[in-house]
Amino acid sequence: MSKAPHEADSHDLIRVHGARVNNLKDVTVELPKRRLTVFTGVSGSGKSSLVFGTIAAESQRLINETYSAFVQGFMPTLARPDVDVLDGLTTAIIVDQERMGSDPRSTVGTATDANAMLRILFSRLGKPHIGSPQAFSFNVASISGAGAVTLEKGGRTTKERRSFTILGGMCPRCEGRGAVNDMDLTQLYDETKSINEGAITIPGYSMEGWHGRIFRGCGFFDPDKPIKKFTKRQLDDLLYKEPTKIKVEGINLTYQGLVPSIQKSMLAKDVDSMQPHIRAFVERAVTFTTCPECDGTRLGPEARSSKIGKVNIADACAMQITDLAKWVGGLKAPSVAPLLEALSHTLDSFVEIGLGYLSLDRPAGTLSGGEAQRTKMIRHLGSSLTDVTYVFDEPTIGLHPHDIQRMNELLLQLRNKGNTVLVVEHKPEAIAIADHVVDLGPKAGSEGGEVVFEGTVEGLRASDTITGRHLDDRAALKDEVRKSEGALEVRGAGTHNLRDVDVDIPLGVLVVITGVAGSGKSSLIRGSVEGAEGVVSIDQGAIRGSRRSNPATYTGLLEPIRKAFAKENGVKPALFSANSEGACPNCNGAGVIYSDLGMMAGVATPCEVCEGKRFQAEVLDYKFGGKDISEVLSMSVATAEEFFGDGAAKLPAAHKILQRLADVGLGYLRLGQPLTTLSGGERQRVKLATQMGAAGDVYVLDEPTTGLHLADVEQLLGLLDRLVDAGKSVIVIEHHQAVMAHADWIIDLGPGAGHDGGTVVFEGTPAELVAAKSTLTGEHLAAYVAK
Repeated sequence: MSKAPHEADSHDLIRVHGARVNNLKDVTVELPKRRLTVFTGVSGSGKSSLVFGTIAAESQRLINETYSAFVQGFMPTLARPDVDVLDGLTTAIIVDQERMGSDPRSTVGTATDANAMLRILFSRLGKPHIGSPQAFSFNVASISGAGAVTLEKGGRTTKERRSFTILGGMCPRCEGRGAVNDMDLTQLYDETKSINEGAITIPGYSMEGWHGRIFRGCGFFDPDKPIKKFTKRQLDDLLYKEPTKIKVEGINLTYQGLVPSIQKSMLAKDVDSMQPHIRAFVERAVTFTTCPECDGTRLGPEARSSKIGKVNIADACAMQITDLAKWVGGLKAPSVAPLLEALSHTLDSFVEIGLGYLSLDRPAGTLSGGEAQRTKMIRHLGSSLTDVTYVFDEPTIGLHPHDIQRMNELLLQLRNKGNTVLVVEHKPEAIAIADHVVDLGPKAGSEGGEVVFEGTVEGLRASDTITGRHLDDRAALKDEVRKSEGALEVRGAGTHNLRDVDVDIPLGVLVVITGVAGSGKSSLIRGSVEGAEGVVSIDQGAIRGSRRSNPATYTGLLEPIRKAFAKENGVKPALFSANSEGACPNCNGAGVIYSDLGMMAGVATPCEVCEGKRFQAEVLDYKFGGKDISEVLSMSVATAEEFFGDGAAKLPAAHKILQRLADVGLGYLRLGQPLTTLSGGERQRVKLATQMGAAGDVYVLDEPTTGLHLADVEQLLGLLDRLVDAGKSVIVIEHHQAVMAHADWIIDLGPGAGHDGGTVVFEGTPAELVAAKSTLTGEHLAAYVAK
């Protein structure tokens, strides 16, 4: 007689009923546990809103609620997602594509704890012994001090002299950054002018604001005297004076010389995270060179002197991880056996996941989105946890077709240990391994947010959804390729792992640079092409913008619209900005009022005064083409393109930007939609549309298919063709076979990654690459075209 199933075994589904996060329209799905479920759909259809914004967010919120109110005060506060029922959740571990932070001190080693283990290893086994693990850390400075300390002894207070020394590993010259900067003082000021005449040429240092008050009232020099007539002491005070308390017009302020001020406000940040005009100033005024004292290792002389065998910690961090793993594997020291085992496991995970070509001293900010995501995966490989929900955001990004197979095996390995694996994905090779597929659509934005298919991969293929129709799409090789008009000559390229590469990149055509991850593609372009005159580079870097930023502000579209409104109504353009004079005074132009509820999630309620429109009531009385500014901002790109293209509201400057947004497939986006609500693929395309307006002859695109649905790739290829037909040269770093097949010329790097790569293994047309099948890329492209 068979026993009735235990009630505990009946919870085999994650049930979502009535999800309404972002653009989801009352979505109801039931996901099988301990299976691999792939979520598909065009970019902006609601995949991330369902997986990250609903399921993963609620799981994290519920876990946070298990802690005391005191502990919760230190954790991010999460609101409950807008959903009716969420049932059967397990602990969610999120592995997303967010870049790993661009702090100049963060490296691959510090981000993965490998450095922490190496520091302990050297502090135990290094000869000569120099001290604790912090003596090997480039983030700890050496300090010493002496003085009297007051002690209570036997009811009496006595004073004793004490001294202390802390040995840190930081190089004192570069402060653990590996690079020193030299400032061109002529870029900081115009010596022919006085302070009052605007001599200081640093962005943001206007004499109308606080800086003007401080420089005029500090009393260290005469603000009406041209800088070239300053005495040596006055010039030193202007440039180098350490922070000094001063009183100006009865207000306590701090005066600081220009050089320490720039170092603190600008040079402490990563160059890539700066606003464009500040970045341009830093690139103009500051030259970064490798630190001459530590030779770029970031470490002080003591840390470099302690060795295990003939290797010091700087040598270990500079090794390719595959070589470092072999070196660690060869160490025999029973006293640190558990440490060696943990370090070996971490390094082997790097190799297993296809990142063996990295080194631990690689700055974390230089990793691509795909590399960053795989680096985060390392701590989960080999974990003994089961019945956990792993959530991945396009894990195949930045992967060559050759590496996707390996990634698939890792995902299946996690599932086979009894975990639920949820993957947001666009690549057919990754969709193919799913046990269950949820397809969202039918389109993007307000036309998406519904489940259009749920079932097996075979069922998806047979369904009439956009994903189903495009799943077996294969781009054919072109019958004839365009002929180049000259070439961009690269000679002796040696950045990172490149081995003295000489290559001619054809101009006037579509060139695709390809090769396995870590073969040297980005090194070739960043080191030898970007930065040249006339080159416009569009990378994968995240768009930086607050919830006040939207497509209209980011692309510069709002500027001509505000001016047109102002001219039509005879008022100031600032009235038509929700971040300036036109803002609703109650919500300061945010459209919502935020209430902070301490340890609980804050609440955002629509502003009662402006009803979420963000502007003062009188501003909405001004019309242009029969619409007020809030109505314009709530238009979709497609509607606005029509509105500003013809008739009373014809505005060529705005129309041109809207056309570019429509060209990249964002016709459904609302102009005033906060950038924080856009998906990764949408943000990249907003960036692409913005940069396409830049004046340049050569466009460099870094994996533009990131976050793009199969159906959108076709549109992207059309866009690239239009750019080439308009007389531009387009260079694309790409792994997507459809883009390779569509190229006029392919440059393939390899043969492997890291020190096994760095050479050009093929140059020619896609047809020649397919015929030769001489490289990994050639084999995969031939298989793709033959299907």
